[in-house]
Amino acid sequence: MSAIDGIFNYYLTTYGHTSSSSRYESHKKSELRELYNKIVKENREEPLYKIDVNEDLEKFVIDLKENARRTKNLASYLTGTSAESVFDRKTAVSSDPDSVAVEFIGDENTADTSARFTLGIEKLAGPQINIGNFLKDDGHDLEEGNFSFDLDTSANSYEFQLNIDGDETNFEILKKIQRLINRSNVGINAELISDGKDSSHALKITSTDTGLKDDENYIFKIQSGLSWNEVRALGIDHVSKPAENAVFSINGKKHTSLSNEFTVNNSFKIDLKKSNSEVVIGFKTDVESISDNIAKMLSSYNSMLTLGENYSKIGGYNRLYNEVNSLYQTKATNLSKAGIKSQEDGHLFLDKDKLEEEINGGSREMIYKALDEFKNALSREADKISLNPMRYVDKKVVEYKNPGHTFNAPYAESIYSGLLVDAAL
Repeated sequence: MSAIDGIFNYYLTTYGHTSSSSRYESHKKSELRELYNKIVKENREEPLYKIDVNEDLEKFVIDLKENARRTKNLASYLTGTSAESVFDRKTAVSSDPDSVAVEFIGDENTADTSARFTLGIEKLAGPQINIGNFLKDDGHDLEEGNFSFDLDTSANSYEFQLNIDGDETNFEILKKIQRLINRSNVGINAELISDGKDSSHALKITSTDTGLKDDENYIFKIQSGLSWNEVRALGIDHVSKPAENAVFSINGKKHTSLSNEFTVNNSFKIDLKKSNSEVVIGFKTDVESISDNIAKMLSSYNSMLTLGENYSKIGGYNRLYNEVNSLYQTKATNLSKAGIKSQEDGHLFLDKDKLEEEINGGSREMIYKALDEFKNALSREADKISLNPMRYVDKKVVEYKNPGHTFNAPYAESIYSGLLVDAAL
């Protein structure tokens, strides 16, 4: 199991905090069935092979799958009724992204690219925070026995129960309550904080939500009947900082919001980052919008190329590098007219001046067609990687299947099951 442990540890530390679900990863049953059939077909003639399992290979396959996933999501994003509609997407821009992040979510066809508005941020929305009493770590301020308290919100009421042993210290009990709250998944988070003076800690409880409606006085309320003395000793019923609404103005007109994230006119998704600031929200020019989408596509290409290059140096197997590199080489002539050029190491970059010159010179349609073809080629490559990542690793063929008498083993290509088998052997 050590090989599997290594895989999951690498995945969690490398991608666990950055990997996020995309709306393009929600699939219908028919799509999942189609994917399964593709895997079966891919595997039908696949020979039996052995893999030299090592840390470099494990990392390579994880990186390979993640790059393929992100490339597929990007390709899905860059898919529309026409090549022009894809790469000419309207892109919102903030004059100060550190203060306000913005994303255009409206109708591409009716968007007025000349529209602009000023957004002034007076105050950010904030969560409710309860900070308890600081208790000596090695003290025994809570009595032995059952301990319970209620946590009430505007919609629900929850009861928390735990048992306190006579020999448990304050610190051990605080840790137990912290785990109990965090595992409950009821919209609050608990952490232990120190007073910085001596060995004393307190519970800091913070709501996930922010802001208060007009008829609300709190996001959560902690109280207890039977264990009132324990709650008072802990001090977790004390509201140290009430929740606050975001206060901002749009073109001078004041507004409030329960959250720092909201929409304006169903067209702009706003995310407030910094208070006491003023920004201008509008649209990027056509060339800037196109450049942004091309840059995302080139980033995916370069990431896969780098991955193939690194593995070829370590494992001496060049298949991924050669396949990815050929995607550009077969389309280099048309892509160069769109300002996409290759460095000496094969990585691609965008010459924005060349792109603008060609777009303004009447070559817009040709450029869109070249970009769309390159995007589709990237998507097909990501499909191949997703279906059979083991295609790109160095392996020893043990036996080819008997032609005409093959059998389906759709999960044999999974690096996870492969490592399990090797570890067992």
